[in-house]
Amino acid sequence: MKASSYTCFIVSIFVLFSISSAASYDPVDFDAFLQCLPQHSDHTVSIAGAILTPNNASFQSTYQLRANNLRILLSATSRPVAIITALHPSHAQAAVICAKRHGFQLRIRSGGHDYEGLSYISDVPFVILDMFNLKSIDIDMKTETAWVQAGATTGELYYSIAQKSDVHGFPSGVCTTLGIGGHFSGGGYGFLMRKYGLSIDNVIDAQLIDANGRILDRKSMGEDVFWAIRGGGTTSFGIILSWRIKLVRVPPRVTIFTVQRTLEQGATELAYRWQQVAPKLPKDLFIRLQLVPINNGGNNKTVTVSFIGHFLGQADGLLRLMNVRFPELGLTRNDCSEMSWVESALNWAGFPNGTSIDVLLNRVQVDRVFYKTKSDYYKAVIPKQGLETLWQVLMDIEDIFVQFNPYGGRMEEISESETAFAHRRGNLFKAQYGIQWSESDGGINATGRYVEMSRRLYNVMAPYASSNPREAFFNYRDLDVGSNESGETDFEVAKEYGAKYFRNNFMRLAGVKAKIDPENFFKNEQSIPPLPTPPSH
Repeated sequence: MKASSYTCFIVSIFVLFSISSAASYDPVDFDAFLQCLPQHSDHTVSIAGAILTPNNASFQSTYQLRANNLRILLSATSRPVAIITALHPSHAQAAVICAKRHGFQLRIRSGGHDYEGLSYISDVPFVILDMFNLKSIDIDMKTETAWVQAGATTGELYYSIAQKSDVHGFPSGVCTTLGIGGHFSGGGYGFLMRKYGLSIDNVIDAQLIDANGRILDRKSMGEDVFWAIRGGGTTSFGIILSWRIKLVRVPPRVTIFTVQRTLEQGATELAYRWQQVAPKLPKDLFIRLQLVPINNGGNNKTVTVSFIGHFLGQADGLLRLMNVRFPELGLTRNDCSEMSWVESALNWAGFPNGTSIDVLLNRVQVDRVFYKTKSDYYKAVIPKQGLETLWQVLMDIEDIFVQFNPYGGRMEEISESETAFAHRRGNLFKAQYGIQWSESDGGINATGRYVEMSRRLYNVMAPYASSNPREAFFNYRDLDVGSNESGETDFEVAKEYGAKYFRNNFMRLAGVKAKIDPENFFKNEQSIPPLPTPPSH
């Protein structure tokens, strides 16, 4: 499998299946819910065509289309009672009002990339609000800003910016089918993070539907809520309709490179050196480390270590910089390719050089796999002995990959309390551990085996990763770090996963939750509960 496929977990498989029945609910409540919807939506855009129930021919295909992890989709024990494919903001408002009134949980889906599927599964009667049709992107080049609706994808955003300018871009994800609504709310990172920070660091306004169905902007929601939805995951607080973003400047030509080394070619020494160099490089240079085990047959195994770079400038400047800061890598002119920023986004997404940027308009990830992902943050260099242990585990497991994404630069300058995203100063790099498999590997029946292998790698890396708490990246959602039941949110359990995802920001997030959604309508297995009221004396 090509290394780039690890970006979005794409391989070519196709699965036919039927989904399970809905959790038990009162048909009277459901009929009342359906009757409620048109009463609270804009009559100029009928909501009737946006309501899908299991009786609709397109219900199952719509449910499956944006459910990107087959591990979750094929193991789901219940299906939604309905899917609201909102065609107008008022349809989303109606979904909130009516679901709350008639006792249905609401799950919000934009792109369907939630690693644990929390945007499309639940164990209690629930409705999916699918934001995919709300996808407008309105760019104002005079102010260098844009309003982007939640259902737009990262690919569509990059394409729209490129249509307006070849010297502007935006810092967000590498995968081009990510829904903007959820991707930004957990932080949103990509190869511009060392220069411009995260997506949320470049968000200047938002439209949010609260638990009462009101549409709030930054002014009307207040600065506390605006703080919380930037990195705290909006689905604990409401429904994101759109974000207003500040575009960033990029040069007309950027340079990308990939250098691969195996263990036999000195990869251990280079990976050790990368940890010391990559977080301290100038902001214009981002070098990801990607580790993939290779089995050449029999006991002939190794690990390929790829140094994948992006430089905001031309190749000559990059080579001068690398010759001074990281000469050990031996980067040459032949390793480098110059292109526009939007073309570099295509390259990072795994498309071959020369691919038309029109592929950015492909909104749905058609080919999907079974996968499990975990994350870590590293505040100290992994010693060579630790790297050698990592290599051995990778070669033992085989069907797994690791990505190290460097921090430093702009990420070092932003306080952990400036937004709800707390993983800032003091981190050298963030890790993603991903394991994936297909039907030919055993499909859903092999889930237990593969999940245990991912946990084995995670446990091996514990001595070197952050601790007390062992931090995790919210957008790499992992129920192993702690979770509640679908319909209940225990505050003590939430404190456990909240500390890992949000560090010291969790208690403030819970306080914001208590103000905007005190009844805890917006909840899932890893949502933020309202801060309990202290007992009176």
